[in-house]
Amino acid sequence: MDIIYFYIFLLIHPYLALWHKSFVQAERKSWEALIPGYNYFIAFKFTINKPWWSLLLIFPGVHLVMWSVINVSYIRRFGYYSFLDTLQGIFFPYIIFYKIVKNKDPFLPQTNWANSVEVSKREWGDHIALFLALPVIGHILALGIGMFTRHKPGEKTKVKEWGDSLIYAIVAASILRTYVFEPFQIPTGSMEKTLLVGDFLFVNKLAYGPRVPMTPLSYPLVHNNVPWVNIPSYTTLETSSYRRLPGLGTLKRNDVVVFNFPSGDTAVYDPRMPYGLMGHDYHGIVIFEAQRLFEQDPKTTKDFQIAFKFYSDSLTKSISADSVKINIEKEAEFRAKDYIYGKFIKNLEYWKDRARHFLAVEKKAFDRSTGEIIEHYGLIYRPVDKRENYIKRCVAVPKDWVELKSSTLYINDKPAFVAPNQNLEYTVRNVKILSTKEMDEKYGLEAYSYAPGYYYPRRDYRPIPGTNAYIMQLTKKQIELLKKDNPDAEFIVNTTPQYSDDPNYKPNHLDYLKNLNVFPKDPYVNNTMTDFHKFQVPYKGLTVKLTKDNIPWYRRIITAYEGHRLSEREDGIYIDNKKTDRYTFNMDYYWMMGDNRYNSADSRVWGFVPEDHVVGKASMVWFSKSPYKGIRWERIFKVIE
Repeated sequence: MDIIYFYIFLLIHPYLALWHKSFVQAERKSWEALIPGYNYFIAFKFTINKPWWSLLLIFPGVHLVMWSVINVSYIRRFGYYSFLDTLQGIFFPYIIFYKIVKNKDPFLPQTNWANSVEVSKREWGDHIALFLALPVIGHILALGIGMFTRHKPGEKTKVKEWGDSLIYAIVAASILRTYVFEPFQIPTGSMEKTLLVGDFLFVNKLAYGPRVPMTPLSYPLVHNNVPWVNIPSYTTLETSSYRRLPGLGTLKRNDVVVFNFPSGDTAVYDPRMPYGLMGHDYHGIVIFEAQRLFEQDPKTTKDFQIAFKFYSDSLTKSISADSVKINIEKEAEFRAKDYIYGKFIKNLEYWKDRARHFLAVEKKAFDRSTGEIIEHYGLIYRPVDKRENYIKRCVAVPKDWVELKSSTLYINDKPAFVAPNQNLEYTVRNVKILSTKEMDEKYGLEAYSYAPGYYYPRRDYRPIPGTNAYIMQLTKKQIELLKKDNPDAEFIVNTTPQYSDDPNYKPNHLDYLKNLNVFPKDPYVNNTMTDFHKFQVPYKGLTVKLTKDNIPWYRRIITAYEGHRLSEREDGIYIDNKKTDRYTFNMDYYWMMGDNRYNSADSRVWGFVPEDHVVGKASMVWFSKSPYKGIRWERIFKVIE
């Protein structure tokens, strides 16, 4: 249900609750209960003497908490303290409000904490309020402290004191987290060496304007799953369309940005993994599973054997020399694979549907680490603001033209900004490799953990077997340091060129298969992680002519992000069942890439980031702890460039 209905409900609630009558019993004017907004101000004033708390009702996600607070506080001033009374006050207070008016209950002074009778009346009501504020943990804290402290007559009980404190602290923290800043931890190495695994950041939401929550009804202070129990922390009972409040500025090119993962609308729920996620890129998993199911299908195996024999016999007849028989075998295998994967590409949607069924209905998936089929808990479908948080550098903004050639990024036909700690992958020769510790201390290059009992997956350099060369992940500064100590060193950036750049090259079905790993995940669009076709980042209001060549770039925008039905038929393109060759974008989009270019799943894999997915700007590292080195003191309070 749209959030606007909940605000309408808040406006009419005082009339449903008969406040215009009970206000008189509280020695207020009846007309004060009839003025929207002002009635809450007065109610907070005469119940708990905090009239300005009424302003908290404007914040989505907090408004219903404050609605419960005022209802419980209100009915208690008329003597309704019990466990059941409190539950009604929190969830459905109208029966009690009707009783207050019908019975003409007197308006009571606030609880006399020195009166044991009054305290006992509200004991279980306070317990339920504390439980809803912070289940179990709140009681452990309150009762634990109560065991070691003596209650003084006239003071609030520990349960009441902790209940009030937790509710108000959670409300304040929720507002700050939603609208001002949010802590964020770097989980992966995609931004190394700008941001390191173990960095804790502040995400500034005022930078681009706070985004109004799209699923406001949520367990406070957690993102999308309740810790330990692995259940969703939110409900879609109340929803909101995309809205953003005014900010201090706009998202600029080269900002380091936190955003909701665009490909995270669906996730595989595997209880072995943190927060139940087996893999964020569900759509990549579908392609992988589709290929695996195809390859393991008995018919595929039989067809391959027949094709291999056919090509082997054909080649043997044309080439009889013993010296080339091994080449015949390799060529026959290649041609057979090309033929087989041609069938896969032709029937790709069929195999993807098989994969979706395998994941969603059979609740199974292939575990690449063990090579076994595992069972999981099914699929999780997430709204935009509850998708996983990612962090990358925004390298291109709406209207920009982007091109990637030999790992050099071009924006609007000019070489793009290179972050100080951006690193690329090189084949390096004639470099003297020192001890692991010396390589780290002198050049900032890590190979693996040199601390006993730890292994760290970051590998900035590794030998190429059978050669004296190394694969290295290097920044410009690191190259300069290595060149200084190794004048004869050679640094060759590693690339995967596009076959489409060669007009004489005829792609095969194995080439088409590789294209499925890179955006736009279409077999006939040849992009690689180091080389990308030139394209424009879409912007709100842009109208493009749709063709069979460019539709792959826009499929996900049209369907997943802007909510239309897309059908590609022989006679043309249909959007919402209407044939068209034009599309106008409803949002701005961004292109995000990790500074650790060769170890980053970013827009090159899953494409454009819509404006409604943007969370905020990464502003400062407030704490940093290496997985194996301990606290990085030099990074604390470091501003992010």
